[in-house]
Amino acid sequence: MTATPSDSSNPLPASADPAQQPAPDTQVAQPVTLQRLGLADPFRWLAKGLQDVRAAPGIALFYGVCFWCMALVLGWVFRTRPEYTMSLASGCLLVGPFLAMGLYDTSRRREAGLKPELSESLTCWDSHMGSMGMLVLVLVVLELLWGRASLVVFAVFFNTGMPSTTGVLQAVFSPQNWSFVAVYLVVGGVFAALVFSTSVVSIPMILDRDTDALTAGITSMRVVLENPLVMLLWGALITTIVVFSLWFWGIGLLVAGPVLGFASWHAYRASVIPLQRPPAGA
Repeated sequence: MTATPSDSSNPLPASADPAQQPAPDTQVAQPVTLQRLGLADPFRWLAKGLQDVRAAPGIALFYGVCFWCMALVLGWVFRTRPEYTMSLASGCLLVGPFLAMGLYDTSRRREAGLKPELSESLTCWDSHMGSMGMLVLVLVVLELLWGRASLVVFAVFFNTGMPSTTGVLQAVFSPQNWSFVAVYLVVGGVFAALVFSTSVVSIPMILDRDTDALTAGITSMRVVLENPLVMLLWGALITTIVVFSLWFWGIGLLVAGPVLGFASWHAYRASVIPLQRPPAGA
């Protein structure tokens, strides 16, 4: 007599939200496969980001206001208590990825043919807390090391004491301090490259595949190493857009923040080949 195996898997109901369904074991086992990028791709990501803003203007405005408020607080602290700027920046680095994940979730839901919901975007990270927490910890450590290295550079070139906020601006724009500016830019560039390389596709990958932080971070670095010119262009576009958005009290972040968030999801989609889902009934 042959025993009939019992089905204890308790499959999801047909009406369940596919954007919330976990990937089956066969998907988790699939290797991460990257694809080559072209120099025109970053501009396509921005165009798709604008399309997402037009498709979900309310969600985009909510996150744009959040980014704008963060910039206003950082600017006020820099002008009044510059010694706390780096600490507050680390705090923003804790909040920023969770805000960005909400934008990624909105793009992902549109991609799946679902209606974007602000409530869903605000809680999309709760099932990825372990991986997100580890990745954010790495980013915070890099930010703190960046701040410490910056202080060392200031201490070497300003042995009479740390300059005030006005003194820092004068030092940066003074032709007599070109060596300080060069060293500061090199040190900052190294840490900025590390932060960018670690996070450029890792956060959307955690949301999409529920992978661990180490795998997501390594994949992100692979994307940068295999497409250095494209990623350099993408980083330059992000920096340029953010810098111009900070004019007029950062009001441009109301649009630039959501556009860059949505575009970053499309950058991930273009860089990492999606999981091959098995056919229904397989």
